[in-house]
Amino acid sequence: MLKPFSEHIDTNLPFLKEKSLLVACSGGVDSVVLAHLCVAADLKVTLAHCNFQLRGDESDGDEAFVKNLSYELGIGVMVQSFDTEKYAEAHRGSIQMAARELRYQWFNELLGSGEFNYIMTAHHADDDLETFLINLSRGTGIEGLSGIPVQNEKVIRPLLNFSRQEILSYAKDNNLEWREDSSNSESKYLRNKIRLDIVPQLKTLHPTFLKNFMRTQAHLEQTQSLVRHHMEEIRARLFESDGDTIRISVEKLQELKPAAGYLYELFQAYGFTEWNDVEGLLHAMSGKEVLSKTHRLVKDRTHLILSPIETGPEEVFWILDNVKELEIPINIRFQNVKKVENTGRNVIYLDKEKLNFPLQLRNWEKGDYFYPYGMKGKKKLSKFFKDEKVDVISKEKQWLLCSDDAIVWVVGRRADERFKVEDSTKEILKITLVS
Repeated sequence: MLKPFSEHIDTNLPFLKEKSLLVACSGGVDSVVLAHLCVAADLKVTLAHCNFQLRGDESDGDEAFVKNLSYELGIGVMVQSFDTEKYAEAHRGSIQMAARELRYQWFNELLGSGEFNYIMTAHHADDDLETFLINLSRGTGIEGLSGIPVQNEKVIRPLLNFSRQEILSYAKDNNLEWREDSSNSESKYLRNKIRLDIVPQLKTLHPTFLKNFMRTQAHLEQTQSLVRHHMEEIRARLFESDGDTIRISVEKLQELKPAAGYLYELFQAYGFTEWNDVEGLLHAMSGKEVLSKTHRLVKDRTHLILSPIETGPEEVFWILDNVKELEIPINIRFQNVKKVENTGRNVIYLDKEKLNFPLQLRNWEKGDYFYPYGMKGKKKLSKFFKDEKVDVISKEKQWLLCSDDAIVWVVGRRADERFKVEDSTKEILKITLVS
């Protein structure tokens, strides 16, 4: 196994040879074999062991074993202990999920220190098959069936080309010692049920079942690569970005067939799961929205608008008479001038004596109204926005400059008639929105 492992590194992962690497080592046969192979292949490695303190003396025994393994191999070792049960309870998650989150948080800390370049895990072909079956049982797209990636940013999995049997044979042939995790034999975990009951049955169907699966998954990965490339072209054509907001033409989305498949590929990365609701937006009334944990998708007349969900309290910013420039939340400048010159959406001129300082800058609220410059009478902002065809997301982000309770400026859109410069004006205040 050492020869094909070394050839795999030379051919597919040659950049690892000059890097400082961590090997995630539980003490089980898979990670022990990976550690031995890395040392034999002259890779610069350090072991990283997590003690989750879930199995009492057995967990402490695993830690002692890994420390001794590092001594025998002549390499360094990093060890971290976790109160996994407390973490799971605090985050209301399963023990397995808590262990995974704690493990990768620590791994990221180690990688972030700059001392190590990558971390390698001992996932192998049988793990890939088990993951495939888990995803299949839960329902997934082609991405969920395409397998565990060999590389995911800083995480490398160099054993995915090898089976559990090949790893076990290498360990026995080389008289290696390892630790058995008693929890691996407990059928209460889904992965263990698949590993212990389903996979052995599947392997009886054909003597080369695992190799056939690996070939099939390679084809799926190639298909996924084609889909990804195609979807990048579609996004480039349909997604119109404006800061952190994206506008997508409903008409162009309706041209895509099959709609459900395209919508999944376009929006699944933003956390959406209610696909019937997402598809329903194409024919919904303006203002209808679908939420994920991180994003919202809103129907706005002829477009869908995708934006991150913003959290936190609404703020009001106060502006004193002596302020010359405000940079947060938007960049606006204040200047006393002698006359009115160039005006526009981003520049207004006001009769300063009509203002009561401090002014305030706030977001718009339902019920707000103002007296649009150049018009007689007042107008509700909701009606103004509708006439101006302002989309839902832009309305929520709209800032108002106010004097007491009166709107002075719908910033970047329209000034208020009541504060305009007249022949009797003695002090002119110029306000500029810096884009």
